[in-house]
Amino acid sequence: MTRARYTQISLDSTSYYHCICRCVRRAFLCGRDHYSGQDYEHRRQWVVDRLAVLGEVFAIDLCAYAVMANHYHVVVRINEKQASGWGDTEVAERWMQLFRGPEVVKRWLSGQTEGGETLKALEIIGLWRERLYDLGWFMKCLNEYLARRANEEDCCKGRFWEGRYKCQALLDEKAVLQCMAYVDLNPVRAAMAATPEESDYTSIQQRTSAINGTGKQSQTPRLLPLVDDTHVEADDNETVCRFRLMDYLVLVDSTGRAIRHDKRGAVSLEAAEILNRLGINESVWLQHMRPRRKRLPVAVGSTVRLKEYAAHTGRRWVAGQSQMVC
Repeated sequence: MTRARYTQISLDSTSYYHCICRCVRRAFLCGRDHYSGQDYEHRRQWVVDRLAVLGEVFAIDLCAYAVMANHYHVVVRINEKQASGWGDTEVAERWMQLFRGPEVVKRWLSGQTEGGETLKALEIIGLWRERLYDLGWFMKCLNEYLARRANEEDCCKGRFWEGRYKCQALLDEKAVLQCMAYVDLNPVRAAMAATPEESDYTSIQQRTSAINGTGKQSQTPRLLPLVDDTHVEADDNETVCRFRLMDYLVLVDSTGRAIRHDKRGAVSLEAAEILNRLGINESVWLQHMRPRRKRLPVAVGSTVRLKEYAAHTGRRWVAGQSQMVC
């Protein structure tokens, strides 16, 4: 049975989620149309630019992303605590970067309301605060913008996206890192790039470019940091699972070598040590790094975390549970 996306979000279970959105058949998000010869590569920057804008408005942190020819991936963390800490004025100013807002809120911002109008303005701002850490609103603001711009460029109307975005809960650190690596390796698996750092319009390229100072893109979204020399003393909620950046780069590169059919290299000793330290079974890890089945599991994690997620979201069971035991 199809479930509303909001029923798949359980902040009691996890704040990390993987989202995928795919274009309808014969519609191009990016890439080149071999039938007409038209090039849509410039649209990749649209996605990256919009992610950068939304990252400055929403209390939703971007962990990983990859922009492909007919779909894109994002791994995000919902930061409810951040949204709760914003003042009413900041919430209103953030929301009105994307939407016009009613006159009563504009008058409240300029100090021209009193009594009932003030209460009405604060009620509206309270609703906006909830939306600013709502994954559904984040994806709406991303997908609707891209669809309108693409349809305008193509001089057409109608559906641009295949359907609602697919959402997957990431219930523990292993699931988060596994999914981030899966997303970052998308161009390599599609033979669009030889190495992760050469994969344009991906978070792995953005992270590596920040290290050597060779960024290619005019605008990049703000990524939730991995632990490096500038984030050693950072709080747990300021980084992705307190995982070291260099370890993650080695993990992605080694996993990419292991799943490449045109390479005979095995998983390196460094990567094996990382997997062991995380308590990840090597064969299970590589199995889940293969291309996904048509039906995306709604959640990924250990058996215990899957059972907790099922209880929080009103499910009697979670598909694929037996396969996720590490």
